[in-house]
Amino acid sequence: MRRCWHGTRCVLMIGTVLICLAPLAASRKTKNEIPAVRWAEGNPGCTFSHSDDGKYRYGMWYGDVGMVMAVDAQELQKVHRRHEPFFALMLDVRYRGQGSLDFTVDNISLEFEKHFRVKQIALDPDEFTDQVQNEADTLNDETAREVEKHPEQKEQKEAFVRAYLRDSAELEEFVGKNSLRMTKLSPGTAEATGWVLFSTKSKWIGGWKKREEFILRVPVEGKVFEFPFQLPPKPGETILRKRE
Repeated sequence: MRRCWHGTRCVLMIGTVLICLAPLAASRKTKNEIPAVRWAEGNPGCTFSHSDDGKYRYGMWYGDVGMVMAVDAQELQKVHRRHEPFFALMLDVRYRGQGSLDFTVDNISLEFEKHFRVKQIALDPDEFTDQVQNEADTLNDETAREVEKHPEQKEQKEAFVRAYLRDSAELEEFVGKNSLRMTKLSPGTAEATGWVLFSTKSKWIGGWKKREEFILRVPVEGKVFEFPFQLPPKPGETILRKRE
């Protein structure tokens, strides 16, 4: 017996051991809230691993849907090195049903627990690449005008712009080719993998703490898959990366 989200008692008939449910805090339950399935270390169906590619992986199955979320161990440091600050996660969605599943990314969100619990919705890949391109064009035009006024700074400013444009082009290519997008999963196409990006531009998101806490939420098939995670997972933990 288990208390459901709407506050009544119900019996959860489990047809497989690959299931992972955890109760949500009562204060977070609302009448219209979608039922959540939460990752919890040690629960049946929940997995955790890290490998020499520098990523932590959290896996979970519920019914016919499975997910593996991966986060780079150095993601907190990488955010501040980007011209356009964003937090990146890789998501692998798997379907083992006999029908079909329409998977969308529109409402995937990331909650920054130690930053006033701000929730950021996943960036739209196409809109984000347009934004990156527009900002690169703006910088290029502004630099050209500055060089006309201060020709003695030409070499320094143009070198900066070349590096910025190169980084922007690489980012646009990466987002265009590797982002997770809306897809229909079926026995013939049972898996979708890609990156999901979240902007960290917010007055509520300040400097990183020594140990950050997040909750990734992925709505799918009438449920919300929740992945609470920390960076690093354990205080002071690091991953030794395998050299290419």
